[in-house]
Amino acid sequence: MNSSKVNGIHKVSGIHEANDVDEATVARIVRAILEQKELSGTGQGKIGSAQMEPVDNSPQTARLNASITLDFAECLMKRVEAEAAGMGMKVVTAVADAAGRPVAVRCMDGAFIGSYDVALNKTYTAIAFQMTTEELGTLSQPGAPLYGIQFTNQGRIVIFGGGIPLKLHGSIIGAFGVSGGTAEQDTYLAHFAEDTFRTMTGQ
Repeated sequence: MNSSKVNGIHKVSGIHEANDVDEATVARIVRAILEQKELSGTGQGKIGSAQMEPVDNSPQTARLNASITLDFAECLMKRVEAEAAGMGMKVVTAVADAAGRPVAVRCMDGAFIGSYDVALNKTYTAIAFQMTTEELGTLSQPGAPLYGIQFTNQGRIVIFGGGIPLKLHGSIIGAFGVSGGTAEQDTYLAHFAEDTFRTMTGQ
């Protein structure tokens, strides 16, 4: 995982490990690429992960194919950082893909060191259980159906607000996590991120 600091803000991009692919899968992918090129008539058909095509010439609106790109994730996180700064907060934000793997993490100057893992684990939780971390928190209270769930998954499960799935036309393609404030503040910022994501994807 690589880390750099730009304008006083750290950013970390995840490194995805490729899975083994058998010959039949390769053949299907090749056929799909050829079919998409024929349909587009341009020879520039796209398939697979991490593709973002602009709907217009501005970075504010984007259409995603399959999963979230690094550029798109950082654009989303910067908007949440601006909202957090307006609230007097210093937060860590994280975006994961549909498999719960980190796409990017950003740390505002002065954010709690412990917020790094918490933000990442909120994205993992939202993907793992396909719900917000605040919803899981309600279901994991004493006497509730999922009581004790936070002790599973090697301690990566977060049961308070700040993590939310990102859905494109009803399908989960990633998750957003934020940490640095109270549970209520983090919950607000997560829903702000969700609303921003919808605007950016034209939903």
